[in-house]
Amino acid sequence: MTQMQGFGRKYIKAFLKGFFVAVPVTVTFLDRVACIARVEGTSMQPSLNPMEQPVSDIVLLNHWSVRNYEVQHGDIVSLVSPRNPEQKIIKRVIALEGDIIKTLGYKKKYVKIPHGHIWVEGDHHGHSFDSNAFGPVRT
Repeated sequence: MTQMQGFGRKYIKAFLKGFFVAVPVTVTFLDRVACIARVEGTSMQPSLNPMEQPVSDIVLLNHWSVRNYEVQHGDIVSLVSPRNPEQKIIKRVIALEGDIIKTLGYKKKYVKIPHGHIWVEGDHHGHSFDSNAFGPVRT
């Protein structure tokens, strides 16, 4: 009986040790390096969710590139929605700081992207809440 109790304690001790190492490593990885997200909606069609079905695309979000300012034209990025801070939106980078962009229905026909900002749009024009509605976004 004492052998069983000793084995149980060793098992619990090993489990807790692994748990207290794995959780911080996992949280740090998901916050700093990358995470997985589900894409819902039609704003990025045909690139993401190409068919209107109940199945959503799953994507890997690379936080590392954004944190190191390696975002380029054409990249797909995730950002906090200006309309609802509880929601994230996924859009394509159209312009980087210093670029001049011809807009689609924005309050100005042409916009020079300010320092530290990007211009993002959905691939499905006319079905996307993007920079044409809210302007340049901070990186």
